[in-house]
Amino acid sequence: MFKKAGVSALSLFLFLLYFCLHVNGWSGNGNGVWSSGPLLPKDKRETIVSTEYGKISAARVSDGGRRGCYHLQFFTLEPNSLFLPVLLHTDMVFYVHTGSGKLNWVNEDEEKPRLTPLRRGDVYRLKPGSVFYIRSNLEAEREKLRIYAIFVNSEDGDLNEESWNGAYSSISDLVRGFDKKVLQAAFQVPEELIEAITNATTPPAIVHDVPAPTKKNPWGWEARFLKAFIGSQDHSMYNLDNKKKADKTFNIRDADPDVMNCNGRALTVTNKDMKVLKGSKIGIFMVNLTKGSMMGPHWNPMATEIAVVLEGEGMVRVVCSSNGTNTNSSSRNSSKFECENRRFRVEEGDIFVVPRFHPMAQMSFNNGSLVFMGFSTASKLNHPQFLAGGSSVLRTLDKNVLAAAFNVSNTTMDQFLTPQRESIILDCTSCAEKEARMMEKEIEKQRQEEEARKRREEECRKREEEEEAARKREEEEEEAARKREEEEEEEAARKREEEEAAARKREKEEEAARKEEEEEEEAARKREEEEEEEAAVAKKREAEEEEDRRRREAAAEREQEEAAREEEERQKREREEEQYEKEERREEEDEAKARKREDEEETKEEDRKREEAAEREQEEAMRGEEERQEREKEEVKYEIGGGGEGIRAEY
Repeated sequence: MFKKAGVSALSLFLFLLYFCLHVNGWSGNGNGVWSSGPLLPKDKRETIVSTEYGKISAARVSDGGRRGCYHLQFFTLEPNSLFLPVLLHTDMVFYVHTGSGKLNWVNEDEEKPRLTPLRRGDVYRLKPGSVFYIRSNLEAEREKLRIYAIFVNSEDGDLNEESWNGAYSSISDLVRGFDKKVLQAAFQVPEELIEAITNATTPPAIVHDVPAPTKKNPWGWEARFLKAFIGSQDHSMYNLDNKKKADKTFNIRDADPDVMNCNGRALTVTNKDMKVLKGSKIGIFMVNLTKGSMMGPHWNPMATEIAVVLEGEGMVRVVCSSNGTNTNSSSRNSSKFECENRRFRVEEGDIFVVPRFHPMAQMSFNNGSLVFMGFSTASKLNHPQFLAGGSSVLRTLDKNVLAAAFNVSNTTMDQFLTPQRESIILDCTSCAEKEARMMEKEIEKQRQEEEARKRREEECRKREEEEEAARKREEEEEEAARKREEEEEEEAARKREEEEAAARKREKEEEAARKEEEEEEEAARKREEEEEEEAAVAKKREAEEEEDRRRREAAAEREQEEAAREEEERQKREREEEQYEKEERREEEDEAKARKREDEEETKEEDRKREEAAEREQEEAMRGEEERQEREKEEVKYEIGGGGEGIRAEY
């Protein structure tokens, strides 16, 4: 019964968490830095978390083809540190590079929390929907716990398709995204505990690890709160520390290598070696090349390789698998970078990607080994196809056909394939140095080509500028000639206008003289009319003044009458108000008297009831006393008459 309750509670909580992914806070949503080609140097990673107790950086690398990009994260925890609980949205496959620690996790497939010890060389996988946190151990060497992880969507069938809500989300942010009432009802805990959880300061993703939460440890509630809802049979928040089932990992450094010789060793981890990889579509590999060695030229028929350099330096050669006859435009347009033969130098911390079907060779320098591990996009055995050595795929083909393919004789082909007796990891003294020199020459050639291109562009630009300047000069000369013609035309037009203006001026002067005479006559006529109008206006003004005086007198009389009426109305209102106030006071006095009479009657009624109650109590007391006296008399009679023996007999 408790087991079923624990599982259903876990399912409900994970369901609620998925509906709260919109909350803000630290999470695994860092997109990382896009690589523009198959190589992403260590210093190009994007830091998404950085505290004094640890750091997380992210990178997104592309295979240059249809499958797009892959999301990697690099966890570094200082000794005795804690990566706080998160909800995983995608498949997570990881490798422990250095240090040791503990992985605590649970998902819908597990009834109880699982504890997985981690040490250098371990590889493991967590499924989508898992809730996990990581602790780093406090060792005498104080070595940091470094974990390299890849996040993919194996369930959707498209490995590179990243979850829409990032790789993971903080448990504390998800819980705090719900309303306080919802949390209290869901967890059945006091309101004070919900307040303490929701009002606490949001901690960083990586903090200092301590054995138990205290007031000085604001993040400590998360681990215990996590334990409370991921499988406790008695729903206690404090009794799960010693009940986690330990889980084993696969240690790639302890396992026997698939290939080993004096030139190095190589190992792949598939779902046959590690059951938790089943369904993930991700495998893991590690290669250790000794000084002056090479992983022979080969290609992967089933998977893309995403590798991380763990130690040393080396050179990687990748050959474009296209023969130039592919006319599928959609394939060309979907590439993230141009398909071409590439060689590049790698060092510790660098990431490099080799797409499926692209032949490659990794080489170490003469002065040091090269160690790299990585993730392949196939969890089953990949069977790389080698071009050279004892396991060369070319040796399985018909030699006549092979000679025809290379357009050489059979003897030449035999001489080409036979000498190399070693397989897979080959001796290659100074190969990396030669590749490095060729790379430097290519870089120098590209630099020179770029400089030549820039010079050509500069010369072309200068020619264009000179042509543009000559064209402008021609345009300026044409413009100057056009302006001269326009100025001459304007001068002729100006002269014609001046002559016309002089003629118009004379006409205007004559017209003005004629108008002046007419104006003088008109002025004399107007003066006569104005004098007549002034006399009429004076008479009219006198009549208006008289009329205005009569209107003012009438208005004054009306104002006096209005003032008298207002005074009478005011006095009338005052009398009415006084009468109304007297009536109100009289009504209030009557009501007060009526209330007083009612109070007196109620008081009398209460006194009467109390007297009656007292009389009844006195009568009851008297009856009780009489009954008691009667019982005493009967008992006395009974005892006198021998009733005592009967009583003893009853007992």
